[in-house]
Amino acid sequence: MNITIIGTGIYGLSLAFNMTNHNILMWSENPKLVSNFNKNHTLKSIINKPIPNNISLTNNLEDITSADIIIIATSAKYISNICLEMKPFYNKSIPICLASKGLDLNTGSFLSDIIKDILKPKNISIISGPTFAIDLINKEPCSLSISSNNLKTSNLIKSIFDNNIKLRTNNDIYGTELCGSIKNVIAIAAGILEGLGYNESTRAFLITEALHDIKELLEKLECNPKTILSYAGIGDLILTCNSKKSRNYQYGILLGKKEPKKKITNYLTNNTTEGYDTLIAIKKLIKNRHINIPIITIIYDIVINNKNPELLSEFLIHKD
Repeated sequence: MNITIIGTGIYGLSLAFNMTNHNILMWSENPKLVSNFNKNHTLKSIINKPIPNNISLTNNLEDITSADIIIIATSAKYISNICLEMKPFYNKSIPICLASKGLDLNTGSFLSDIIKDILKPKNISIISGPTFAIDLINKEPCSLSISSNNLKTSNLIKSIFDNNIKLRTNNDIYGTELCGSIKNVIAIAAGILEGLGYNESTRAFLITEALHDIKELLEKLECNPKTILSYAGIGDLILTCNSKKSRNYQYGILLGKKEPKKKITNYLTNNTTEGYDTLIAIKKLIKNRHINIPIITIIYDIVINNKNPELLSEFLIHKD
């Protein structure tokens, strides 16, 4: 099968490492990266590991016309522009699978809606779950949720991955997308607690409170509240709220330690921290829908309005 992956970041590459029985074409906007790859078949600026022979690179979006399936794995903030660039070459019959996590920064819209509005694919699916890129690259047992309204599309996605990845399907596209997005925001909060000096018990407290709030948000957005129990829900929440591999968690630690603003800004500049943009987008989403989710407001006040990080621990122990 011919699979095109839009984006050559570490996560898109990690997915490609787990599709060993297929022809993988990865698109990058960086001509120099593609040129260097075509000369030596390495991507040392991304990862210093041998690149499987079934992976090739292009910076020509016209090449997507040969795909049997397209996986979009770029940062959430680039989705809209990339879809606009893809539009002249995209065939609506090619299924699209979204692997990016987040919401549209400008509107608070779901990324799947952005894709549908611009490209109008006949079939779209979401993959999301507790997977760090390096663990996927090392072929450790991992799991993903697949969400689609079309069983044929879900089965197609399941068929492209190697056996070390377990996949479970559902038809709650928005719920799966929301869970995969909001966990990055909660991971920032978990990092804040560590930065403040709190330990595992307090993080478990936060995760449990977050589970209830996310479930409530799913219900208010008419999603399936059981999606919080999926790999995309509690699975990803546990992973990113307990590991320093998470850039969102690391960012939260800086906030909790009250590091100088310059150091925090430099971290955001030099590291893809999806939770920062997602926090802004989710705040817009709940404001537009007139939904009150206090934990999001507290995190927003600390991250965006520079309020005291101790507000988070005070919020947790506040008696109802």
